[in-house]
Amino acid sequence: MPESASAPLQDRWEEFLVHYGYDKKIAVIASTYPEERSLYVKYEDLEHFDVEFADELLRSPIRVLGAGEMAVASIAKMAQTMDEGHMIHLRIKELPSEKQSGIRIGIRDIRAKDMSQFISVEGLVRKANEVRPKVLLAAFRCLRCGHVTTVLQEESSLREPLECEKNEDGGGGCGRGHGSTRFKLLKDISTFVDTEKIEIQEQPEELNAGAQPQTLVAYLEDDIAGQIFPGARIILNGILDSRMRQRGSQGQTTFDIFLNVNSLEFQEEDAYDLDISDEEQIQIDELAANPNVIELIRDSISPTIFGLEFEKEALALQLFGGIAKLMPDNTHIRGDIHILLVGDPGTAKSQLLRHMSDITPRGIYASGKSATSAGLTAAAVKEEFGEGRWTLEAGVLVLADKGLACVDELDKMSKEDRSSMHEAMEQQTISIAKAGINATLQSRCSILGAANPKFGRFTQSDYIADQINLPPTLLSRFDLIFPIYDRPEAAEDERIAEHILNSHLIGEMRVRYKGQGDSDETYDRAKFEALDKTRKPCIDPVLLRKYVFYSKKHKFPVLTREAIDRLKSYYLEVRKLGESSEAKSVPITARQLEGFVRVAEASARARMSDDVSLDDAERAIRIVREYLRRVIGRGGDELVWDSDVLSTGVPHSHQQRRLAINSMMKELLAEDSQGFTLAEVVEIAVQRGIEESRVMAIWEDLRKTGDVYQVGKRGEEPLYKLVHEL
Repeated sequence: MPESASAPLQDRWEEFLVHYGYDKKIAVIASTYPEERSLYVKYEDLEHFDVEFADELLRSPIRVLGAGEMAVASIAKMAQTMDEGHMIHLRIKELPSEKQSGIRIGIRDIRAKDMSQFISVEGLVRKANEVRPKVLLAAFRCLRCGHVTTVLQEESSLREPLECEKNEDGGGGCGRGHGSTRFKLLKDISTFVDTEKIEIQEQPEELNAGAQPQTLVAYLEDDIAGQIFPGARIILNGILDSRMRQRGSQGQTTFDIFLNVNSLEFQEEDAYDLDISDEEQIQIDELAANPNVIELIRDSISPTIFGLEFEKEALALQLFGGIAKLMPDNTHIRGDIHILLVGDPGTAKSQLLRHMSDITPRGIYASGKSATSAGLTAAAVKEEFGEGRWTLEAGVLVLADKGLACVDELDKMSKEDRSSMHEAMEQQTISIAKAGINATLQSRCSILGAANPKFGRFTQSDYIADQINLPPTLLSRFDLIFPIYDRPEAAEDERIAEHILNSHLIGEMRVRYKGQGDSDETYDRAKFEALDKTRKPCIDPVLLRKYVFYSKKHKFPVLTREAIDRLKSYYLEVRKLGESSEAKSVPITARQLEGFVRVAEASARARMSDDVSLDDAERAIRIVREYLRRVIGRGGDELVWDSDVLSTGVPHSHQQRRLAINSMMKELLAEDSQGFTLAEVVEIAVQRGIEESRVMAIWEDLRKTGDVYQVGKRGEEPLYKLVHEL
């Protein structure tokens, strides 16, 4: 290590830069200026050169970095490849990632002692402003004498000269103070730099269950501005600064903190890692070897909620998801599984969602009606954060990228979200084009949604899908939809009541006897422990989280020939039902077949298997078949599936009846060009086997859509005509 610790900072920098070959990089940057205008130095090189020098950078970054940029300028000048006045930025990168080092600091761990220090922070970009120019060196002309004075701008507010500077020899300005003259900013000779304001928040996988993410504002300047979009996972290295809070014109004693960014680094896709100990790895291997591991995972999801085993099994598979695929033609096929729970009030939907967001790596919980201004997807908005500029703000699905978005009250989301949810669910991107902002954000996450029935509770109608208040095009993008009923049934009600009351009893006993251990107070410890065990997850939540993480990172199962043949044969078998049915409906589509594959892959991942077996295919068939039976089946009959209920919102049989009634109206018009009455339409339709109630329902649809209109009367009855051929 070179020994010149007492040398001036600039000399130390020059010695370091030459010693580690950075002088050659400076020459290259100088020759390509301004396309390149930043020199990136590894912090590790500084430490190897001189530990005390590296520590001084962390403690006094403004002074040390200033000397460093002067050293860079000196070397560039010696290379004679850069014009006078041009400045190469000195940026420090690859700081230690361990939080024990004291350099990488969590957002919620930032304290007063970190002020004016060089720190490293990682987070998820939540908001990003437009890039706009900021004046660094402002030139002002005195309106009295015309003399030009330059002022270095170091604050957020523009600072004018205190006086028109007058030289000692009598030259220069007129010497008048700010109150005796006025100054005009000369933008053409002032120095500007691009600047961008962003907000980052803690990453969801780093939060404890139920904790809200904390945020930090950061400013990026010059060539590092405009490089990031909301949803990106980044590491920011820079100087922690503060600004006094204001109440009117009065300053307060509390300060807001922000980060002046020196350099930024993008985290790699798989950079996120969970610390798995040797003991935990053994437990993970033991779980994977258990033939009932999927059932154990299922029973570990909200054990305080009674029943719903089928739904919980599907949620267990959603934790793992299928395999995302990029085809040779660059077509992307998602692997994430989307699930919708639609249930009567009080059926524990919200509790399931919250539990899933807690046990899932990168899980986020939100409500469809109380999301931020960015909503569920993303938006370009004007708000206080943007200081009058447009801000690109990430919504829930962007923040949950590579994780799970649990969205409660999905049926109450905004119209803007509904229009962009289609792209977010299938292409897993969100496109923004507003106010000059054009961006495509990633939303590669599974969606677990919860909604209430359209009329508050489910009614005994033909199709459950008719009672879900979501557009058909959105419904069809869910891989699984589960209606959850609350219907009086004596035996089931007794079991639910017993389960709920015992849960409260366990909670009461845990509070009463907490910390008492083997005290003299007598209570039925055996009863307490037996009841308490029934509410404990089969797998510890922390271990389950790591099991899911390990599987998703290391397991990419492939379909076996047996699984392919079974899925294909079942798909063809169900399709044939549509050919033989009277209504000629389409019972299942290729979209559902892809759902089969995703669920089967998730089943293999849950078992930590490298192959999608026949059993995985059978499990996928069982789960998807039950979903289809409940949602697009009529009267619980598996033989009367109609996928048009999801894809168009109208059963195929209803469409056929509507076309038939349309033909009947044309026949009536052919007989009497003056028009037809409703009674005539009903009479001929009933004669041809269509129930009167169905005729009236179709008639109301035709009236609402304006496909029939009144042209007069025949006696007391209104006379109608068709607007156009349907």
